[in-house]
Amino acid sequence: MSTTTEPRALVIVDVQPTFCEGGELAVTGGNATAAAIADYVNAHRGEYDVIASTQDFHIDPGSHFSDEPDFVDTWPAHGVAGTPNAELHPVIEALHPDIRVKKGQYAAAYSGFEGTDEGGTSLNQLLVNRGIKAVDVVGIAESHCVKATALDAKSNGYDTRVFTDLTVPVSEDQGIAARQEMAASGIALESSN
Repeated sequence: MSTTTEPRALVIVDVQPTFCEGGELAVTGGNATAAAIADYVNAHRGEYDVIASTQDFHIDPGSHFSDEPDFVDTWPAHGVAGTPNAELHPVIEALHPDIRVKKGQYAAAYSGFEGTDEGGTSLNQLLVNRGIKAVDVVGIAESHCVKATALDAKSNGYDTRVFTDLTVPVSEDQGIAARQEMAASGIALESSN
């Protein structure tokens, strides 16, 4: 890891039971990724000014849900507000994130930057309010919401890194494509150790 003095946040994207083994939209390796992120935070929390979490939290997301999903624009029901699987994974909840945002209540939302806290403040504004200049992104799934969050972080002017060992794609092919897109946008792809 590079050493830097600029204010830095760790953004933990959508590490929820709904995306882990046994969940409605499970990603293979989800639980292991959750545990690895928790271990990383416990070892490196002092390097961050802010720990932020995002959650897919669907109330009525319209055409985002489908009984016959295409797994591109439509998906099986997942991250349903009010269900245990929409909550943070227990090992992430135990980290007590400083900032918590929920996204996708009434429409599809992939990027954590589409999320807001309980008071309706956007993730970007919450980070700006704390003087954050750099963001490290981890979570589930690399090929979808992690990628979208990292791209938005970069477009919002943050020095952005993705720790590739603390995320997992839906499939290897989609992971490769996501990493190529992120790298082409100037996002640093690094190992957390």
